[in-house]
Amino acid sequence: MTEDLTGRLVVALDLDGVTDKAGLMDRMARALALPDWFGRNWDALADSLADHTVWPEDAVERGLLVVVRGWREYARANPREWLTAQDVFGEAVDRTPALTVVLALGGSSEGPSGGPGGSVGA
Repeated sequence: MTEDLTGRLVVALDLDGVTDKAGLMDRMARALALPDWFGRNWDALADSLADHTVWPEDAVERGLLVVVRGWREYARANPREWLTAQDVFGEAVDRTPALTVVLALGGSSEGPSGGPGGSVGA
């Protein structure tokens, strides 16, 4: 974990090799060090992202930037699930001004032509 120019804690969510919801939930739980009771479902993910009390301690006062990278394989393998994941990210960002989630377009092994991308959050 690092910090960005505004002082927010930056957490990388590396989805390289993830092709389903279970993999996404496992990676998210690990990246954010979510508690054992994290339910590994869409509602639990939205709640955990929006609840600063389960964030890493350094992020509570400074804010949290989650950079999602390596997501394109998941988007291709399960496009509907991936759309749901993006909706969950967006919902959490809307509920929590201290949270930003961005989808990294670079940094994957497939290069820039791997499909549509974008960002969630501001």
